[in-house]
This record gives sequence, structure tokens and C-alpha cells, in this order.
Amino acid sequence: MHELAVTENIVSVVTRHAQNAGAKRVTSIHLIIGELASIVDDCIQFYFDYMSRGTIMDGAQLFFERVPIKLHCGECQHEWSPAGGDWTCPACSAAQARVIAGREFTIDHIEVE
Repeated sequence: MHELAVTENIVSVVTRHAQNAGAKRVTSIHLIIGELASIVDDCIQFYFDYMSRGTIMDGAQLFFERVPIKLHCGECQHEWSPAGGDWTCPACSAAQARVIAGREFTIDHIEVE
């Protein structure tokens, strides 16, 4: 259910930037979301469709770009994308992985008229 709060923030940020730019209408919003962000695209889309009705964003398209998980080994400094749930370093077998990509959630850009 946190997608509701996330979507409210998207609407707020996009509205503010579109108004500051003097836009008449927002046509698309491009989001970057990491695999670990626990964000469900369909939920964001559902809430956005409802919240954007009658606003400067009414009818705007949402685009979702997913960022895969990328890890860094604290032991040997190797970087990799894990396969499945195994986060053991494939280079040295250490279990000291740190997430360096995959938690992102940003509005990359918006397109306006």
C-alpha cells in the first residue's frame, strides 16, 4: 500500500516542476525504479490514473525503467549482478556483499507541452 504515498509524491513533484516551467500539460513521466525498491508498477499506474484526473497530468503516460541489482564484494572488490537469491561473491565466495544498484526510485524526467 506504500505505492499510494509514493504516487502522491510523484504527483506533487511533477505538478510543482510543470507549473514552474509554465507547462500547460504533462504528457509523460519517466521513472527509474530499482529491483529492490518494492514498487509495483501496476499499483503506481492505478493510483496515478485516479489522482491525475482533472489535473495538468490527466492522460499522461508513465514509463517505468527497472534497474537490476548490482553488488560489491567487501572482501575482493568484485562487482556483479546476483542470479536468484545467492548473494555470495562469485569471485571469492565471501558473503560480504553491499548493494550498489537496485534501490533507486527517481523521476528521471517529464515531458510537457
